[in-house]
Amino acid sequence: MKIYQCQNCNHPVYFENVTCESCQTWLGYVDAEDKMLALSPGGETWLVAEAGNRPYKYCSNHVHHVCNWMIPADDPTGLCTACVLNHTIPNLGNLRQLEEWRRLEKAKHRLVYALQRMGLPVIGKDEAPYRGLAFDFLADADQEDPVMTGHDAGLITLNTAEANSVHREATRLAMKERYRTLIGHFRHEVGHYYWDLLVAENDFTLTAFRNLFGDERADYGEALEQHYKNGPRQDWQRHFISSYATAHPWEDWAETWAHYLHLMDMLETAHAFGLSLNPPLGPDQMMNIEASFDPYNESEMDKILKACIPLTFAVNSLNRGMGRPDLYPFVVNADVRNKLKFVHKVVRTANR
Repeated sequence: MKIYQCQNCNHPVYFENVTCESCQTWLGYVDAEDKMLALSPGGETWLVAEAGNRPYKYCSNHVHHVCNWMIPADDPTGLCTACVLNHTIPNLGNLRQLEEWRRLEKAKHRLVYALQRMGLPVIGKDEAPYRGLAFDFLADADQEDPVMTGHDAGLITLNTAEANSVHREATRLAMKERYRTLIGHFRHEVGHYYWDLLVAENDFTLTAFRNLFGDERADYGEALEQHYKNGPRQDWQRHFISSYATAHPWEDWAETWAHYLHLMDMLETAHAFGLSLNPPLGPDQMMNIEASFDPYNESEMDKILKACIPLTFAVNSLNRGMGRPDLYPFVVNADVRNKLKFVHKVVRTANR
C-alpha cells in the first residue's frame, strides 16, 4: 500500500489513521481521489481546504470506530464505497463481536483499496442485485448452523470468529495450512466473485482458463469431498500455489487470485518506501531489486514477479530473525507463474 501523509504537518500516517499522531489533526480518506485529507470542523460536516472548503462527512460507520473514509456531505446513503457493501454486520451490542467487526472492516477496506487500484468494478448489490458484491459477517452464536466462510453469487460470507487470532491459528493448524489471515480470506473469496464477472462470461477467456486451471464444470461438491478425504495430489507443490488449490479449478483460481493481490500489495509497499536490495551475492543469484515502479501500472507480470522473488526472500529472512514464521511461506513455481500472468492479463483487460 501507499504511504500517506498528514496534509497539515506532512507526518506519515497509516491508511487507518483518524488523527495525525504528530499534530493531532483529524484525517479522512477519500477513495475517489486516493488521498488522506486533513479536516477542519465545519458545523455538522468537515471542511477540506484542498477541495476549496468543500464539505465532507465521515461514513456513518465512523461512530463505531471501523471506518475513516469520507463521503460528500450530501451523500444520501451515509456510507462509503467499502461500507455500502455490507449486507449483514455483527451484533454491535456484543463487545466481542464489535471488536471482531472492526478487524474485519480493516481488512475489507484494504481489499476495496486494492480493487480500486486495479481498476475493477466495485458495485454493491443495492445498485446491482444480480451482479453486485456484498458481505455477510456472521457469528456462530447468532445462527442455527455453524457459519461457513464462502461465496455465493456475489455474496461473501465470513465467520466473525476468523477475526479471533487464537481461533484462526487453531483452524490453520487443524487444516494444515501454511497461511491463514483475514486479508487472505477476503482476497480469496472475492476471487470467486471476479471469476464470475471476468472469466465465466467471456468464451475466449474461459477457454484459456480451462487450459491453465482445468475444467470448472467438474462436480464441485464431489471434488471438495475427495480433497478433504484424500488430501492434495502428491506433486501439488510443482503445479499449485497451495494444497487447497488442488481441490477444484475454481479454488485454484481463487488461491492464485489471492496470491496475485498479496504480491501486488507487497510490491506497491516496497515501491512506496523506495526499497532496493543489493546483497553481496554472486551475479546469478537474482537477488537484486529496485522497486522503482508501481505494480498497478505495470503491464508485464514477469517484471512484477522478478521483483517479488528477492523481496519475499528478504522479508522472510527478517521474520526468521525475529523468531516469526515466514511472511510469505510459498514458492511460485513455473505453473503458478503462468497462472499469475493469466490473472494479470484478465485484470488489465477488464481495466481497459
